[in-house]
Amino acid sequence: MSDGIQKSAGKSLHKVLGLMTSNRFFAVLTGMFVTMIIQSSGATTVMVVSFVNAGLMTLAQSVGVIFGANIGTTITAWIVTLFGFSFSISSLAIPIFGLGYLGVFIKKIKKINLTNFGEVLMGFGLLFFGLDLLKNAIPAINAENAGFLVTLNNGSFFSLLAGIGISALVTMLLHSSSAVTAIVITMATQGLLSWEFSAALVLGSNIGSTIDAIMAAIGTKVNARRTALVHVMFNVSGTILAIIFLQPLLSFVDFLIPGDVKSNIAVHIAMLHTIFNTACTLIFIPFVNQIAALAEKLIQPKKGETPSVYKLDFVASMGKGNTESYIIRAEKEISDMIEIAREMFNCVQKGLKDRNEDFITEYMDFLASQEDYADQMQEQLSKYLVQVSALPMSENLQNNVSMMLRIVDDIENMTDDCYSVALLIKRSIEKGMTFEEKELDRIGPYMDLVHSCLDFVNENINKPLSAEKLAQAEVIEDQIDTYRKQLKKIARKNLEKGSDVRTELLYLDLIRHIEKIGDHAFSISESLSQTK
Repeated sequence: MSDGIQKSAGKSLHKVLGLMTSNRFFAVLTGMFVTMIIQSSGATTVMVVSFVNAGLMTLAQSVGVIFGANIGTTITAWIVTLFGFSFSISSLAIPIFGLGYLGVFIKKIKKINLTNFGEVLMGFGLLFFGLDLLKNAIPAINAENAGFLVTLNNGSFFSLLAGIGISALVTMLLHSSSAVTAIVITMATQGLLSWEFSAALVLGSNIGSTIDAIMAAIGTKVNARRTALVHVMFNVSGTILAIIFLQPLLSFVDFLIPGDVKSNIAVHIAMLHTIFNTACTLIFIPFVNQIAALAEKLIQPKKGETPSVYKLDFVASMGKGNTESYIIRAEKEISDMIEIAREMFNCVQKGLKDRNEDFITEYMDFLASQEDYADQMQEQLSKYLVQVSALPMSENLQNNVSMMLRIVDDIENMTDDCYSVALLIKRSIEKGMTFEEKELDRIGPYMDLVHSCLDFVNENINKPLSAEKLAQAEVIEDQIDTYRKQLKKIARKNLEKGSDVRTELLYLDLIRHIEKIGDHAFSISESLSQTK
């Protein structure tokens, strides 16, 4: 589902999700209503993880949706209380999957590409089908034979903790907090469970419901894993607060639902579930950004991994003379950006050397995501630097900020050219193009020269470049230009001798894009030489 969403997501879907999650309150409402409709907070959180993984939502936006999903899931308890068990959307899983497969099979209708949308529907159908299979995998757990819960129902604090733990475990096995809540309501109505112990079981089911998000986050990008962590932190911390203040919480529910508890305990449990999740949301919603920041600190990117969405906020300071701190922050981001360009070039250099199917499977998706991330960095960094330029500063600092804007553009252009080279390599592999061994041998040193230019920029980034160092960069640039002319001359001679036209033209495109990477690196060197 995440792959289909990522392929098919256009500006309209970005705008819709952006509108629905434009602030924390809209995000909560989004999560609440979606969960009410599909009657599964697990499915909602799995979808949220997928959206974050696809880069359609930010981590901060996902926090509010998760809060709302916890409120939305309480509707099932009310349905069970008032009407008994009802229709489940999982019964539509196979038809939804079938529609998706039909879209993939048809591919296009009147220039409308249905393949990616079909993948989304197939993933959506599989999501509910899988959750339903997991829920039904342990049919023996029900109100009739869950008598082991009755033995723990002795009113002690230990029994309440045990109830939370067991309920969390059973919910993980069933993959449905709604099913566990329904079992609790049924047993409590039969007089098998006390009011306090029923409350503990409901609280435990909230912790167990996080299993779906955890499983969905396995093997995903860093922000998707952080989203799952937010769900766990929210549900666990909320349960801890509830167990600490359990008696006041139960008394408040008793106040809202007058009459004898035993005679209408089902309504008490449903109300407890709603109040608990609503209260937790109200408590934590002011701290959405802090929760997201904590998740970012707790889960760091793996080696070589970057988040799918880049964000650089300009936070205006009330103090004066703080301009340098903003510039230092921008320098750090520029350093990270040049590292992305170097890493992309390393992948491209390896791909050009090996030229096999492994390059497509191992590197193309990675290079596409890195190129997109660099685009985001350029947009955010440029906006940030423009805001910094409006601060009071000396003429030298103003010139440096202008220079940094040029460097950001050059780095982004380098990543574009790296990805263009990767696409050319991919095309040559897919079309089965063969280059003469001599041609590949000649392009190796050419790539090494550009690599040296990139290393030079990386070593000197954010530093004033002396005339002597700039002269070193000019030597490398001249060598690249000389080599480019030689390679183009050889390619033209090969065309005159009757070599394959497509292959030689692609070879010329490779040479041109590789040289442009060196040009942008030298342009950065020239900008650094003007730093004061």
